[in-house]
Amino acid sequence: MENFTFYAPTMFIFGDGEEQKTGELVRHFNGTKVLLVYGGGSVKKNGAYDAVTASLDAAGLAWEELSGVQANPRSGIVYKGIEQVREEGFDFLIALGGGSVIDTAKAIGFGACYDGDFWDFFTGRAKITKSLPVGVVLTIAAAGSEGSDSCVITQERGNLKWGCPKTDLIRPKFAILDPRLTCTLPASQTANGAADIFAHICERYFSPTPNVALTDRLCEALMKTIVDAAPEALAHPDAYSPRADLMWAGMLAHNNSCGVGRVQDWASHQIEHELSAFYDCAHGAGLAVVMPAWMEYVMDHDPMRFARMAVEVFGCAMDYAHPENTAREGIARLRAFFKGIGMPTALSDVEGAKAEDIPAMVDHRAEKPNGFPFGSFVKIGPEEMAEILRGTDL
Repeated sequence: MENFTFYAPTMFIFGDGEEQKTGELVRHFNGTKVLLVYGGGSVKKNGAYDAVTASLDAAGLAWEELSGVQANPRSGIVYKGIEQVREEGFDFLIALGGGSVIDTAKAIGFGACYDGDFWDFFTGRAKITKSLPVGVVLTIAAAGSEGSDSCVITQERGNLKWGCPKTDLIRPKFAILDPRLTCTLPASQTANGAADIFAHICERYFSPTPNVALTDRLCEALMKTIVDAAPEALAHPDAYSPRADLMWAGMLAHNNSCGVGRVQDWASHQIEHELSAFYDCAHGAGLAVVMPAWMEYVMDHDPMRFARMAVEVFGCAMDYAHPENTAREGIARLRAFFKGIGMPTALSDVEGAKAEDIPAMVDHRAEKPNGFPFGSFVKIGPEEMAEILRGTDL
C-alpha cells in the first residue's frame, strides 16, 4: 500500500425525505442567496423541486434558478450560470439532480471566482484557488460527483469533453441522498448509473500497486452489490433497499474510499469521453461498451487480477492451471451483466457510431494536453486506443 492523504469533508445526509433539510443546511454553511441549478422536469415530477424550494423559503433564503442542464453537460450553461452569479451576487449553489447538474454547479462555482474564462482551468492555463460553496440534492445514483474532487464539462468550441484538475476545493459542502427520489427514474438512467458506478470502482481496482488487500475487498463488495442491486431496482422500481444500495455505492465508488493507497487507471474513462463527445451517448452506456473491451485488451498483463474479479464478484470457479480462462469468463459475465440491464456492449450498439470514426476519435483525444499515453495498469497510446475501440465489436 502506498502513502496517501484521504480528505472527505462533504457532509452526507442519507434517507427518505431528507431533502426537506436543504434550507437549514445552506444556513449551516453560511449561505444567504442561492442559485438552484437543475436539469428539466423530472425533479418536478418526483417532488424534489417542491420540497427543496419550500425548504429554502422556510429558511428565509433568497433564491433563483438556472435550469436546462443536459447530460454530458455543456460549457454554454456554465457561462450562463457564471454571468448570473456575478450579476445577482449569489453566495451558494444548490445542485438538484445527478452528475451533470453537480458538475455544472461545480464549474459555475469556481468559474465565478475567476476573472478569466473558466475553461482555463481545464486547459491548465489557470489553477483553481477558490470556489463558491456547492450543496447537492442527489436524484440519480451514478456519477458520484456528490463526493468527488472533480468535474467533467464539454467545451462546445471544439466539442472537447475534459475533466478539470482534481482539487478538494470543489468537493460539495453537503449532499442529501434520498433513494426515494430515484424510484421514478427511467430504467435506462438507472442502468446507466449502475454501469458508471461499476466503472468507477474498476478504474481503482485494476491497479499495478500490490498488497492493497483492504481496498481490494472494498472494491469487490461494492461491485457485487451493484451486480445484485441493479437488476432488482429495474425489476421493482419502487423498492427502497436496492435503490439505497446503489445510491450509497455510487458515493463510495467515487469519493476515493476504495482508491487510496494505490495507483489508479482511468483509461476506460478517457476512451469513453470520446464516445460521448462524438455521439452524445450516456456516459454509463459508453463505459459499458469500452470497459469489457479494455479488459480483454490488457488482460494478459495480469490475468490473476481479472480472475480474482471473476471469482469474488461473479462467483466463477477458479481454474488454477489456466487462470486466463477464469479471467475471460469474468469479463464475459461483466458484459452479460451490462447487456442484461439494457446497456450497449459494442460500438455498433451506440446510436450513430461507426468504426470509420475511430481514427477521428483518436485524433480528437490527441488534442488534449498530455493526451497520450494514458492509464497506469497498461499505458494506452493512439494505436492501443484504436484497437480497444475496434475490439468492442469482436
